[in-house]
This record gives sequence, C-alpha cells and structure tokens, in this order.
Amino acid sequence: MQQEDLQLQNQLLIAMPGMGDPRFEHAVILVARHTPEGCFGVTINQPSETTLGDLFNHLKITSNIGSELASKPMLQGGPVQPEQGFVVHDSDHIWENTLHISDDLAITASKDILADIAIDEGPDNFLLTLGCASWSAGQIESEMLDNAWLSCPTESSILFDTPYPLRWQNSSQLLGIDVRMMSNTIGHA
Repeated sequence: MQQEDLQLQNQLLIAMPGMGDPRFEHAVILVARHTPEGCFGVTINQPSETTLGDLFNHLKITSNIGSELASKPMLQGGPVQPEQGFVVHDSDHIWENTLHISDDLAITASKDILADIAIDEGPDNFLLTLGCASWSAGQIESEMLDNAWLSCPTESSILFDTPYPLRWQNSSQLLGIDVRMMSNTIGHA
C-alpha cells in the first residue's frame, strides 16, 4: 500500500438505510483506492442480467469454461464508466492493468485477465463488474459525516462466498450491527 493511501482503501462502504440515492440503495462498495485526490470503488452486491458467457460472446473471447461459470452474473459496479469492466480478484498474479488493493486483493481493468479466465488460468476467486463509483477529494468523507455510509474492513467471504442479496446485511454484521434495523432518519448527537 502506498503512503498516500488513506483509511478507506480495502474497506467496504455499506449504504445506510436513508441513503437517498437510488443508485446506491442497499449498496456495498469495495474501496479499491482512496487518496487525497478522491476515492474509487466497485459495488459488489448488485447483479446485472449480463453473464460472464454473454461478455465472452460480446468480446469474441473463445472460452472453455463450464456452464455454471458462464452463467455467473456480472455486477453493476457503479454509475461511472458503465461500459468499463473491472475484475476484483484474489491473486498475486499481475495483468496489464492490475491495481493492488491489499496484499491479497486486486482489481484489474484489462482484457488479458478475461482471456485467462476463459481458459481457466485466471484467479481462483473473482467478481466482474461493469462501471464503478468514484468521489472527488473530500466527497466520500463528507458523505460519511452525513451518515450516508458505514465502513468496515473487507472480508473475502463477503466478496466471494456470500450470496449477493445477503452482502448488505452480512457486511454490517462485521461491525456487530444489523443495518436493516437502523432508522432511515439520521442526525448528530
């Protein structure tokens, strides 16, 4: 991790019930990078109707993956760059555009990782997203002060093993709370 990285990198942002932005309602976002210039991450719990097999067909990537993997849904990573794909993965392998989030977690935005996944030479665990979420300098910190988000350390079981509909609730349970029981009304003491 680079020295300029701030405290939210490798954290999960959990949307509060009173979020107010329908694009992020019940969202869980993995923060891939947080610097003084801003913050970037991908939503990990909003599946799309596009599957990995659909993506390979669209990109004309020949694949020998099984039907179970081919039917794996891509996730709606966020409203920014919705045409750009991102692969969150647990590999120490580096592809063309790999950004390390932590020692054992990375995100890659290049076609070479997809080619490796297609021939079963990619990472053991991965998520594919279309689009991302990003914030300008100080914006995410302001939103957190306004009680729009909770944050907790990233847990690989949430990323790769928890069913999508349970990720919002299970992420908050890492903090010892049930976000479903929290009020939609916010305030400061």
